[in-house]
Amino acid sequence: MSEQQTFYITTPIYYPSGKFHIGTAYTTVASDAIARYKRLKGFDVRFLTGMDEHGQKIQEKAQEANMHPQDYVNEIAEGAKKLWNTMDISYNDFIQTTETRHTDSVEKIFQKFLDNGDIYKGEYEGLYCVPCESYYTETQLVDGKCPDCGRDVQKVKEESYFFNMKKYADRLLAYYENNPEFIEPESRKNEMINNFIKPGLEDLSVSRTSFDWGIKVPGNPKHVIYVWVDALSNYITSLGYGSDNEELFNKYWPADVHVVGKDIVRFHTIYWPIFLMALDLPLPKKIFAHGFIMMKDGKMSKSKGNVVYPEMLIERYGLDATRYFLLRELPFGQDGVFSPESFVERTNFDLANDLGNLLNRTVSMMNKYFDGLIPTENLEATQFDAALKEHAESVRIRYEESMDKMQFSVVLSELWSLVSRTNKYIDETSPWVLAKDEADHNKLAAVMNNLAESLRHIAVMIQPFMTNAPKQIIEQLGLDEKSLQWDTIETFGNVIPKNIKVAEKGTPIFPRLDAEVEVAYIREQMQSSVKTPQEEETTTVEAPETEEITIDDFMNVDLRVATVMACEPVAKAKKLLKLQVDLGYEQRQVVSGIAEHYKPEELIGKKVIVVANLKPVTLRGELSQGMILAGSHDGVLTLATVDPKLANGAQVK
Repeated sequence: MSEQQTFYITTPIYYPSGKFHIGTAYTTVASDAIARYKRLKGFDVRFLTGMDEHGQKIQEKAQEANMHPQDYVNEIAEGAKKLWNTMDISYNDFIQTTETRHTDSVEKIFQKFLDNGDIYKGEYEGLYCVPCESYYTETQLVDGKCPDCGRDVQKVKEESYFFNMKKYADRLLAYYENNPEFIEPESRKNEMINNFIKPGLEDLSVSRTSFDWGIKVPGNPKHVIYVWVDALSNYITSLGYGSDNEELFNKYWPADVHVVGKDIVRFHTIYWPIFLMALDLPLPKKIFAHGFIMMKDGKMSKSKGNVVYPEMLIERYGLDATRYFLLRELPFGQDGVFSPESFVERTNFDLANDLGNLLNRTVSMMNKYFDGLIPTENLEATQFDAALKEHAESVRIRYEESMDKMQFSVVLSELWSLVSRTNKYIDETSPWVLAKDEADHNKLAAVMNNLAESLRHIAVMIQPFMTNAPKQIIEQLGLDEKSLQWDTIETFGNVIPKNIKVAEKGTPIFPRLDAEVEVAYIREQMQSSVKTPQEEETTTVEAPETEEITIDDFMNVDLRVATVMACEPVAKAKKLLKLQVDLGYEQRQVVSGIAEHYKPEELIGKKVIVVANLKPVTLRGELSQGMILAGSHDGVLTLATVDPKLANGAQVK
């Protein structure tokens, strides 16, 4: 194990303000997918999650519940661990910031800041948001409210210790410049530079005296250490930093990636790197800030009755369907929309129709034509075999590239292209026709072997995302778990042993849902009292004449070069295609009405022009974040393309 390459990944430590919804589950499942993938690839993985348990808000909530703060956070921590167990999250460590291993090390960290002259005592007077545990200047407020959560702020004046952030500002900017992949998506980095660093980085208040639920400042116990010094340090205290045993710290630090929500980017990309610089420690290799799961009527809110809890989805539809939806439907790094319709459609079309039906057909034909045995000898290739094998190999390569970039929806889109290609292979080879002629028996054997092998490849590659289906697939194929090892898909074929017998009857691993019933059920569980407006199809009306615009009007349109990375039809919409496009600085989803003119596979790899500053809309339940430029003549529509030499993200002027 000591010779293995290590990989250290963390979620944020979650705030115990109540029951976790699918937004929290989304972050954790995404982190779990990467951890599982790296383990498959042979890495020694350390996966950390936990809870941030100090601060004024926790003290107030505990008082409201008539509980001691420690009892309050312990109860929520147990609920969190139960949820992660339900979701099969493969974390190695769950840290609570009230644990002695953490509090003792934080005291030493704070003392080191004091000894190095990074902290000084003064008086703080400013605007404070209690829920976010954050200070803001007047200019940072939005309509006089907290820019992160939108709640009221309050004026605070108290004695405080301050961290000299200005001392490290230039060094932090230089680090950004020299490590362009440190913050992803890149748009988050630009936001930090333009909104916080360039206007002048303010010294940070790092202690409070108005409450006492927290770690005390060494030598001055009337002060409680500011929550972000406390919370952010968990990434190293959990490894034993500052303890008598730093073996784990020396082995796993620096972290390979901190996965965070976009609402806490500032703390992780400004404060945390500066704290580490002050400690003379290496910085994490990457901080990936994902977007939010939105509802059609905005953010999830109990007052709106639109909150979705993962337990409800798992109990009724299974863990795999829930995990798959979260990472397939929502482009990681961007905001995505949850709707009951899209959840049911994904389950029915992708899982039941495509993957589940492929497995059932294969097992059924194996029993019908070969008495349940997977043929491994006397295989005569058909004219379609090479294309299937080449596609499987190309999917694995693109899968690995996209997985390393944490582009989960792209990864799953690629993988499902193999599912679709295998279903197409059945139609191409027509096993029921081959079975009628004894002369074609060896071709039929090759087809059956290729179907089993293709399903095995799919099972291996879905393991980071689904934890039950891969085992169910190989069990129905009569294989053992050795066939799920990653290195077995580096080539296609010659892996399945002789005399392997499939299940006597295929069992649907994803039963098809009654869409109307299940959509109504999910809505009922959400307890929504808000009617969701019907989505209208957009129509194009030809103007009688072209209105002239000024150059200023034109310059307001942000046209960017992008490459189409993945494409697929929008369910139940004949005209719409859903494209994943790479803009260089981020990846987006764009829905375009070009399905009657282009097949999805024709678009992958094309360089297109995207209107990048168009307000996002939802079309047939799919989020569209821009528009692809195209021209139409005599009823024929053609995409506007550019020279392949132009880099993604280049502005078209």
